[in-house]
Amino acid sequence: MSREFNVPPVIFPSGGNPNTGPQRRLPTAPFQPSRSSNPSIPFMSFDIGSSPASTSFATPQFGSIGSGSGSANFDDEPPLLEELGINTKQIWNKTASILNPFRVKVDLHEDADLSGPFLFLMAFGLFQLLAGKLHFGIILGWVTVASLFLYVVFNMLAGRNGNLDLYRCLSLIGYCMLPIVILSAVALFVPQGGLVIFVMMGIFVIWSTRVCTRLLVELASCGDEHRGLIAYACFLIYMLFSLLVVF
Repeated sequence: MSREFNVPPVIFPSGGNPNTGPQRRLPTAPFQPSRSSNPSIPFMSFDIGSSPASTSFATPQFGSIGSGSGSANFDDEPPLLEELGINTKQIWNKTASILNPFRVKVDLHEDADLSGPFLFLMAFGLFQLLAGKLHFGIILGWVTVASLFLYVVFNMLAGRNGNLDLYRCLSLIGYCMLPIVILSAVALFVPQGGLVIFVMMGIFVIWSTRVCTRLLVELASCGDEHRGLIAYACFLIYMLFSLLVVF
């Protein structure tokens, strides 16, 4: 006796044709770039799923620091201030020589520089700023004009034998500004308009004038016979800067 089974009908999604159903895509070969005929050009494989990518780049060899003539040795590098031409020991020695107007070491000022003068001018402007006076531009401008003035006056007096250049003149005027800088610092604690501030102004101006005159006469030739005229020019310059402090 046979039994009958109910088999559900098979429905194909594309019109009943079993050959037009979704088909499984066959795997294709991975992309293989064409190899160059030039062996010097490095080639990299892009095989997906295979072994790690191989490359023909050579592994760089780094030598240890200090071995070999071409390697960099940072221990032999000079300090940054020395590379910039700033000698702090020389600046300190020049400053100490200016502090004693009776024993000025002239040989220290044979090598002119502008690092010390720039430091003194910035300090002078800072003390003036603390006093409520914004004089940075005025100070730099007056120092430039004063250097040109003293350079022209000295070379006119010395004639063709004078050897004072503008760079050294600017350096000497800047270093001799130290007494005026001290005056501007002391003036912050002294009442303005009194007799004390004017007496102090005269002392510091004579101090700067004496030091600057001696340095100019001894460092530049043919200046000893015109010491009085050079001192008068220096006196006018430092008197002008002292007026910025008093008024």
